[in-house]
Amino acid sequence: MDNNNLDVAVLLDNLEQALRQVVSERNLTNPLMIGIRTGGVWVAEQLHARLNIAEPLGLLDISFYRDDFSQIGVHPNVKPSQLPRNIEGRNIILIDDVFYTGRTIRAALNEIFDYGRPDQVVLGVLLERNGRQIPIKPDCCGAYSQLKPGLRINLEGPTPLTLRIENVGTTG
Repeated sequence: MDNNNLDVAVLLDNLEQALRQVVSERNLTNPLMIGIRTGGVWVAEQLHARLNIAEPLGLLDISFYRDDFSQIGVHPNVKPSQLPRNIEGRNIILIDDVFYTGRTIRAALNEIFDYGRPDQVVLGVLLERNGRQIPIKPDCCGAYSQLKPGLRINLEGPTPLTLRIENVGTTG
């Protein structure tokens, strides 16, 4: 993957276009957009404005819903989620920065369903990469990246938003 594929402005344009198409095809009326803290919120803030969504942006912190919570413990920067009290029957656009294993999205869906049963959930991500571990896949993404083991993609922001590939070593 070269740095041209990491141009956040291009990825945001691609994701916006894909979301507009899915919103139209699935006839999502008055959708609620929710960003997953932290990078997903940064991406969602931009898309929320671009798509002219009337409802305030929802913020989701999935820290307590992670399946590795017992291993990693409480992260010092846990912030409360900010969602409407009831999302029963709502159309939701869920936004995250980088889709990797699918575990973050599983945790996000668990928390969302604690607030009610939405009619539809559309998943949009800035970047999808290889490494999916559970059967969840984005509906829309800015781009797809194939990374070698031991590398990860990190979104830095909020201003400006930049993507960086980091070496984290290989795991057994």
